[in-house]
Amino acid sequence: MRLMLLGLPGAGKGTQAERITADYQIPHISTGNMFREAIAAGTPLGMEVKSYLDSGRLVPDALTVRVVRDRLSQPDTQNGFLLDGFPRTLPQAEALDAMLSEVGRPLHCVLYIHVPQEVLLARLTGRRVCRSCGATYHVVFQPPRQEGICDKCRGELYQRPDDTEEAVATRLEQYEQTAPLVDFYRERGLLRQVDGLQSIDQVYADIKRILLELRG
Repeated sequence: MRLMLLGLPGAGKGTQAERITADYQIPHISTGNMFREAIAAGTPLGMEVKSYLDSGRLVPDALTVRVVRDRLSQPDTQNGFLLDGFPRTLPQAEALDAMLSEVGRPLHCVLYIHVPQEVLLARLTGRRVCRSCGATYHVVFQPPRQEGICDKCRGELYQRPDDTEEAVATRLEQYEQTAPLVDFYRERGLLRQVDGLQSIDQVYADIKRILLELRG
């Protein structure tokens, strides 16, 4: 299946993406993860991306589109994929449409996980990430067994620069530019909205029901 996850930062896209890709055996294409890998590698692209992420700004369309185009050309996407974090603007959505039309692989569904902004602010500022394996925790909703230590690999947990309250507020304000995407995909009959205020299991149950209906 060729799917997309849509929603503001903190809506739970990453958690649901792990379940979807495991159950449906498709690659998880996350621009956020690809950007962080470039930063860790110290590439010129990574350094350019870092300046945007650290200040809570969106990475420019031209950089993002180039990364995604390269990723969609890889062999493991031939039987489907899950896009997460792209597109974020109408120009990116139009570029994606053009990419997929060229190869005759249109999207089957856009899953929109909806959560109010005030809830997202609390979620994001409490997020902690493992420096070693990238596992994600939350100081309130999903704390590690030992404070500051990853359950999986015993690595150090830290707060990403883009998860501070100031950066999060900037991100949420800028991500409101993605609101037209909801209408863009709804008009094309692709959008399926899911209530992100539910438990993780309930959100995934709704997603599975939607995908089951699509498979018919």
